[in-house]
Amino acid sequence: MSGKKKVALAACSGMSPYGLVARVTSADTVAETDETISICMGATSADREGFRNLIKKYPIIAISGCDGDCTQKILEQKGVKPLKNINVMEELDKTDLNPTDVCRLDETGEECVKYLKKKIKKEIKEVQEK
Repeated sequence: MSGKKKVALAACSGMSPYGLVARVTSADTVAETDETISICMGATSADREGFRNLIKKYPIIAISGCDGDCTQKILEQKGVKPLKNINVMEELDKTDLNPTDVCRLDETGEECVKYLKKKIKKEIKEVQEK
């Protein structure tokens, strides 16, 4: 481990193409970096004991799938304000990338993930520099 501050990623768990992109982006980023962990939004919503403490231990970047921003709202209901909320739908609206499937990534879905990983990694770096 590099000694940098750990950052938690809390990804949308909704059943939309944007939710799938949020989850894959989060999982890939955690797999590719030593300074990140993922937060299970289902366990957080269910108020599982271990997650009550975990969401308060690390700075969190929420990755919301759509304009509902459920990830951020769930965390705030649990008393945690994410440092950042990245809305996948809003970010992809700035591009010509549109995911189409709720459970499998096609070539376009993979491009969406690649685009968002760059943004997430930039945000992680900014959090760690604070």
